[in-house]
Amino acid sequence: MLEVGVTYQDLDLLLYTHIHPDHVSDLVPIIFASKNPDDPRQKELLCIGGPGFESYFEKLRDLYGSWIDPPSYHLSVREISQETLPYRNLKISSRPMAHISGSVGYRVESRDGKSMAVSGDTGYCQNIVDLAYGVDLLILECSFPDGKEIEGHLTPSLAGRIASESRCKKLLLTHLYPVCDQYDVVHQCRQAFEGEIILGEDLMRMRV
Repeated sequence: MLEVGVTYQDLDLLLYTHIHPDHVSDLVPIIFASKNPDDPRQKELLCIGGPGFESYFEKLRDLYGSWIDPPSYHLSVREISQETLPYRNLKISSRPMAHISGSVGYRVESRDGKSMAVSGDTGYCQNIVDLAYGVDLLILECSFPDGKEIEGHLTPSLAGRIASESRCKKLLLTHLYPVCDQYDVVHQCRQAFEGEIILGEDLMRMRV
């Protein structure tokens, strides 16, 4: 975050797709940093996750106690699954994903009509196709190359199929496991999707 000029003070909304460690490990450090006595957070922070997220957060409270209590600001923790939530000038929609219980994907739309969707971890499912229909930017996990499929994750061809069926304008592949470095995952994805395909990189920024 610091490398791209973002601090714990700048965040207003955190969207979590599921509670696997590689997807929630930043939550406690962000809340803990917000207690910095030299520069404590003042504005509200909203954290959203799928079913079970509130219970997960209560377990964090049991574990860390006052270390993650927000003494100087209001912290809201909320669950959503299949609903649309207005947030400032945005509309946030969610649907369950084919990964673990409580996994959700998100669609975020602005008032000026720009839109993006993110799958989090998922296998192929109709919900991600529906959630991403017509978006300007679709961010899909692509954990393993074709031929090395693991249940609950996408391969390039499956990601391409979702992108094609959803008629998204641009596809960004992320969550690439190291084995993907041995394959041309863009070429594999291209067999199913003819639009623009981008491989995600650390510190990458996308303008929608």
